[in-house]
Amino acid sequence: MHRIKALGAVTLALALAACDMAPKYVRPQLPVPATTPQGPAYDSTDAAGAIVPADTAWRDFFTEPRLARVIETALNNNRDLRIALANVEQARAQYKVQRADLLPTLGTSGSATYQDQPFSQAGSGRIDLYQAQVGVSAWEVDLFGRVRNLSKAAQEQYFASVETRNAAQTALIAETASAWLTMAADQERLRIARDLESAFGKTLDLNKHRFAKGIASELDVRQAQTSYDAARSAIAEATTLVAQDQNALNLLAGTTLTAADLPEAFPATSATIDNLPANIASDVLLRRPDIAAAEHQLLSANANIGAARAAFFPKISLTAALGTLSAGLSNLFTSDSKFWSVAPSATLPIFDFGRNKGNLRYARATYDAMLATYEKSVQTGFREVADALARRGTMNQQLEAQTSLRDSARVAYTLSEARFRAGVDGFLTTLDSQRALSNAEQTLLAARLTQATNMVEVYRAMGGGLK
Repeated sequence: MHRIKALGAVTLALALAACDMAPKYVRPQLPVPATTPQGPAYDSTDAAGAIVPADTAWRDFFTEPRLARVIETALNNNRDLRIALANVEQARAQYKVQRADLLPTLGTSGSATYQDQPFSQAGSGRIDLYQAQVGVSAWEVDLFGRVRNLSKAAQEQYFASVETRNAAQTALIAETASAWLTMAADQERLRIARDLESAFGKTLDLNKHRFAKGIASELDVRQAQTSYDAARSAIAEATTLVAQDQNALNLLAGTTLTAADLPEAFPATSATIDNLPANIASDVLLRRPDIAAAEHQLLSANANIGAARAAFFPKISLTAALGTLSAGLSNLFTSDSKFWSVAPSATLPIFDFGRNKGNLRYARATYDAMLATYEKSVQTGFREVADALARRGTMNQQLEAQTSLRDSARVAYTLSEARFRAGVDGFLTTLDSQRALSNAEQTLLAARLTQATNMVEVYRAMGGGLK
């Protein structure tokens, strides 16, 4: 018994002092500029007290109550997020399985053997043997870190799956918010189309009345009819879009949303916090879950190189047992029936026809692929942030111009219609102003939607949405 304890202590000490064949990991330098771009498209001044998106909870960022409720519903019910969570549990279980190889597996067994055989002097006789034992079977003493690196590779895969799930959450929040805002815009588009239908309908009635009295021509009636029919068509299209938007939101939310959570019009005030940073340092990208997942994949590949290197060295394993052996069942647990055995073994590959070299080359090639994937993730994240900031930097000027354009078009339409009713101008001028007003209303609404979704994209691209 003392010998087994001593051997176990020596084996454990060797395992703890084992060398690590994996290359020393150094985080790659970011393959992007140190800060986000500057130029005419970007706002060069940060807002006072700008938030840090990665540290701002989504419940605080989205200030519209109905939108926040829809996002929470999606986080609780979305099936894609459930799949991502199940993938995390799978990776965790695989890590636990691999990690268990670091420690010996203890097992117990019992057996009975009945023999009837001849004896050289005493004649034939029967021997009954009973045995019970507990022991370790073929436990690998990890002197060169093969098992430890395989365990680390599985651990990094687990960490990567966690970050992938986090990335799925941030994407879901952004997609749900954008879908809700799109439905709000389409509701507003429907309202605008109905207002225009009403206005154009009155103009059509006026032209018909004037035509009946011989004041206006049939051409005026037909031209008025085109504006009215265009508004009717816009109503039908917007009605379809609202229904499709609701279907998209129900899919994202994983359930049928109630009318109380759906938008009735585009929010008059911002649905999110406005004071986001205008520029960031590139290392902030490391807080994005998709980039963190790519780095964990890189770390896993690095550990697999260590495991592949260790395969070139001797593999030492240990089998040991402690138990009792007796010719009679009643004597099985007496003091003189105890036995023990220890059977260490070592194997060293000599000719494997290039198997280990192939595995090492494969591990190194996998690392190179994961390195390129990590760098591409950083570059993609940098571009997403830069694009979002470029859109944000010019959005206020665009909105100001579109609002002025819409207001001018509205006044022009009012004046042209008044002049037409007074007989000063022909209907063609009124028709042009009607079309200009319709286009201006739609363009302004599209700009407002772009601004709202851009705020969501800036928040997501900078790592927001995890809390």
